[in-house]
Amino acid sequence: MYGLFKSAVHATPLHDAKVDDTYKRLRWQIFLGIFLGYAGYYLVRKNFSLAMPSLVEQGYSRGDLGLAFAGVSIAYGISKFVMGAVSDRSNPRYFLPAGLLMSAGIMFLFGFTDWATSSIGIMFVLLFLNGWVQGMGWPPCGRTMVHWWSQSERGQIVSVWNVAHNVGGGLVGPLFILGMAWFNDWQSAFYVPAALAVFVAIFALLTMRDTPQSCGLPPIEKHKNDYPPGYDESHEQEFSTREILVKYVFKNRMLWYIALANVFVYLLRYGVLDWAPTYLQEAKSFSVDKSSWAYFLYEWAGIPGTLLCGWLSDKLFRGNRGATGVCFMALVAVFTTVYWLNPAGNPGIDMLCLVAIGFLIYGPVMLIGLQALELVPKKAAGTAAGFTGLFGYLGGSVAASALVGYTVDAYGWDGGFMLLIGSCVMAVVLLSLTIFESARMSARTAS
Repeated sequence: MYGLFKSAVHATPLHDAKVDDTYKRLRWQIFLGIFLGYAGYYLVRKNFSLAMPSLVEQGYSRGDLGLAFAGVSIAYGISKFVMGAVSDRSNPRYFLPAGLLMSAGIMFLFGFTDWATSSIGIMFVLLFLNGWVQGMGWPPCGRTMVHWWSQSERGQIVSVWNVAHNVGGGLVGPLFILGMAWFNDWQSAFYVPAALAVFVAIFALLTMRDTPQSCGLPPIEKHKNDYPPGYDESHEQEFSTREILVKYVFKNRMLWYIALANVFVYLLRYGVLDWAPTYLQEAKSFSVDKSSWAYFLYEWAGIPGTLLCGWLSDKLFRGNRGATGVCFMALVAVFTTVYWLNPAGNPGIDMLCLVAIGFLIYGPVMLIGLQALELVPKKAAGTAAGFTGLFGYLGGSVAASALVGYTVDAYGWDGGFMLLIGSCVMAVVLLSLTIFESARMSARTAS
């Protein structure tokens, strides 16, 4: 694998007069590649949630389908960590498109064969495989951003890039409606987005690049004269996997706090998103097309919400990511409660609550990823991001799929929503710990 994805050989440095123009041109091109490339991953990640109401009609229980769906999160959580370590020593230009093409191939299996949905076991295996190759999306993007944008500009660029998953995830609902109109086939939830993902993978391959040095450019810190605290020449050297894990990840208390917070942020994020089509159709009497549009609105509301969160984090909270996350998660708890207690027959309020939750939840998701990148040297960025993703997906997203499904089977939707609101409370507590830890570290540095 290392041979296929090995970083390109460094080119001869350009003359100084050309450096600015080349940096500007390549950064726009590369950003477009990682933005659309990562959006493409979301075209083929959570399609199964739109197919679940049809599978329930075929006799599968919600709990069993949730267990099968958990295969994505179990594999993704492990893979994001493992592939994060691999991506730190790989060329993102090939790494990202390869994973996207494999994910699209699995969705084609779901879409064109009845065998793929013939049993819970088969669905779990295929969804597990999809989750594993999905883990090849985030780490190469994180690696790319820390190499091509300096620390002072990274908050804004990460917040803009982070809405890529809202763009991709939000398109799944309208693409499903389009597929139903064209083919009158619920399995179009799989193969229509997969076809688009193939074209996205090709585009990413054509536009992405490895490090600035591989293009004959100086490191971004030198070009911008923007060096983070503690930066030295060793930050441009490759670390061993053991050094990254032991020195920069496992001994990093702040990284542990945000990783644990990620469990509960993701439980809420996917607990609402994955079950929205089923909940709205069963408890609120929504039609298939209306619940699909609700799914779309939830995702796309995250775009302005994430951008606002990034701006507030930089300007109002002056880089205090934990305090920003606490405010957003407290508001998420309020709108989740209204979404739960709103009686059937008030679809406008349900839609408003979904929009509000989507608007608010993706900010904390972005902030945790950004903090992970900032807490370690850039050569360890993929592993640090994978570490927080391991907790978010293996803990939070698995719980959102399997635990929420079985909780609803046993205690109804009331039990499911109690679980979701409890996760908001825990996220607020853990993010608050990062505020105190940051203050403690600042006081120690000042003394």
